[in-house]
Amino acid sequence: MAFTGRVSIFITVLVVLIFHGVRSLSYDDDGLPLVLGYYKQTCPLLEKIVLRQVQVAVFRDPRMAASLLRLHFHDCFVTGCDASVLLDSYGGIVSEKQAGPNIDSLRGFEVIDEIKYILEEACPYTVSCADILALAARDAVASRGGPRWNVYLGRRDSLKASFNGSNQYIPAPNSSLETLIANFRQQGLDIKDLVALSGSHTMGEARCLSFRQRVYDQNTEEHLYHRKRNTEFRRILRSICPKSGRDSELAPLDLMTPARFDNHYFHNIIRGEGLLISDNVLVNEDFEGEIKKYVWTYAFNQELFFAAFVDSMVKMGNINVLTGEEGEIRRDCRFVNT
Repeated sequence: MAFTGRVSIFITVLVVLIFHGVRSLSYDDDGLPLVLGYYKQTCPLLEKIVLRQVQVAVFRDPRMAASLLRLHFHDCFVTGCDASVLLDSYGGIVSEKQAGPNIDSLRGFEVIDEIKYILEEACPYTVSCADILALAARDAVASRGGPRWNVYLGRRDSLKASFNGSNQYIPAPNSSLETLIANFRQQGLDIKDLVALSGSHTMGEARCLSFRQRVYDQNTEEHLYHRKRNTEFRRILRSICPKSGRDSELAPLDLMTPARFDNHYFHNIIRGEGLLISDNVLVNEDFEGEIKKYVWTYAFNQELFFAAFVDSMVKMGNINVLTGEEGEIRRDCRFVNT
């Protein structure tokens, strides 16, 4: 009986260890794991270094929080989360930075450069630029009052960029709901992910070029439906973005709390006051109502929004990652190693 009891205890302990081990893994599409604590032995100060640099950058420029989050998103939606978005044009590489959704818009590259420089001093040839992007996005969100989450690591960096992919796969600010759903489905993300990740528009700013059509189009169903409720909202946006004004003028994506990560974005689109067409279609074009349910749920329960956002960020962070011997660990995030 004593022997049987010891065997039973051993099996129980083994099951617990296996269970907790499985929970610490996050698998990419090929079944290769990203793991928690991937750099625990090789670069133990990694997360502290990234956190400090992100906090400094956001203190200097609060808008940088949204910019770093957007960098990670634009990276993952083109060839996967592999830091291809960071590559400059050189040799046979045409940079994704020059693509329509990114040019004169995507920012934060200098922050990633600074983080990489410090990490190369602390632990050379060790931490990938793709993992830096994932960590910086998490810390950027947390710096503005949003949730923190465990970032699974072990990504490697791409040897190429995809200029055409950036133009094809990154959702446009005037996208229809059908197009948005297709864009996200292409990446293995569903409508719940679409709504949760759209909630990142609760902070940051957009160029006049991105929302002028939404402000001046008098014939859209969205305008006709909300015309009695958002006259003041349109007046404010027109003062920022005149018809003949500069495309580079900026307006906050969330007029209520533009520098804070919260759930006000969902209140905005329910009132028809999302800045971009692609924001408002979540409510105006969802004729079956499934997406509206998520919108209303997140509008009235910020904790549920935060939880859904974390789940979707982890899921997005697994898109077509390079692991093992794939790709490389770049010394400079802007160029492949020579």
